[in-house]
Amino acid sequence: MKRKTTNTLSRLALCAVPLILICSVAVAPVRAQDAVTAEQTQTPTDQQLSEGQIEQLVAPIALYPDPLLSQVLMASTYPLEVIEAARWSQANSTVKGEALQDAMQSQSWDPSVKALAAVPQTLQMMSDKLDWTQQLGDAFLAQQQQVLAAVQTLRAQAQAKGNLQSTPQQTVTLAPAPAGVAASGGIAQAITIQPVNPDVYYVPVYNPAVAYGPWDYPSYPPFYWSPPGFVASNVVSFAAGVAVGSAIWGQCDWWHNNVIINVNNFNAFNHINLTNNTWNHNPEHRHGVPYHNASLAARFGGANDAAAREAFRDRAAAQRGDVFGDRADTQHPDAVHRMTGEGDDAARRIAPAQQDRREGDIDRRADRPVADRPMADRPMPERQEFARPRGFARPQVMRSRAQAFRPQRRAFGGGGVHFGGGGRRRL
Repeated sequence: MKRKTTNTLSRLALCAVPLILICSVAVAPVRAQDAVTAEQTQTPTDQQLSEGQIEQLVAPIALYPDPLLSQVLMASTYPLEVIEAARWSQANSTVKGEALQDAMQSQSWDPSVKALAAVPQTLQMMSDKLDWTQQLGDAFLAQQQQVLAAVQTLRAQAQAKGNLQSTPQQTVTLAPAPAGVAASGGIAQAITIQPVNPDVYYVPVYNPAVAYGPWDYPSYPPFYWSPPGFVASNVVSFAAGVAVGSAIWGQCDWWHNNVIINVNNFNAFNHINLTNNTWNHNPEHRHGVPYHNASLAARFGGANDAAAREAFRDRAAAQRGDVFGDRADTQHPDAVHRMTGEGDDAARRIAPAQQDRREGDIDRRADRPVADRPMADRPMPERQEFARPRGFARPQVMRSRAQAFRPQRRAFGGGGVHFGGGGRRRL
């Protein structure tokens, strides 16, 4: 009897194996999405990045010309729009010059992202290294002074190794600080990089582990990205020049540790009459992507949540539009908004005119048909509640656009970006 029971249990266990495997395959994507959601919704902290972590983040772009560098720093604070712009650039690779400038007027991206459409190689790198892009953007917003100081540190190291100098593509200058800045204890001089032709940019391509000499932080190695098919000829090489016109309008103000706007270029490219050269982060273009720094979440989170709700409403309206089509149907809640532009108030005013009982229907509160009752005794029609279309996104998934951007902290060729200590060490 015992042997028979044992055999039966063994057969049941063997039969259960395929079922377990099937369930595991089905559940795996859900668990992966839950993990991404947990990553996106983790509690922000006020922990500051160390010198090594910041240098790891800026190493791939520290040798870029100042205007392009500042453009990358600004655009990195809007990672979702970077993805969209990179995909647009891939699909519209032949659109350049004035045609590109005109095309950008119809896009809703932040101007800093639109500007990079003129340098698709850089957009592609930011999209390919999406986790790095978000971490760079958060670091720039939270520790702007340290980020710009790290750029100067790395430029000095590359210059000392003979890997940063003027070329036919760019001019490298050691600029002294203005008298007022030097007297107040600011940096004595800054290494600036400007394109030889301000309308044409040559993006430098280099391996940070080589260009800066021995890396001081083995726990935080920087990544190396090269355009597909590109063959480097020197420690620092240059991709083919791209004509940008007035698209690149950023600039680094090394003396005040911030980025500023070239107003003339900005107005020409964006068709805007801007007079202030100060750049400010606009959280509405964040589209629900969380800030991992607590101070940033407190500073920008409210507007970011509002933007996420607005994005959800847009998606919901689009999905309802797919169900109802373009019919001018007053029974569709959005039709009122489309026809009158008055939104919910108009819907409430129109609702009483909608009849939700057909004549002849039996009123549950009386024995006679509604049509036979005196007008004064007939109940007012209630506002209709429309059935939610199948597949309609509920408010609980309003993060879906932010989840399309799913950065995970990965190792950049080894140690990766870690949000713990780290000190300056030489190999």
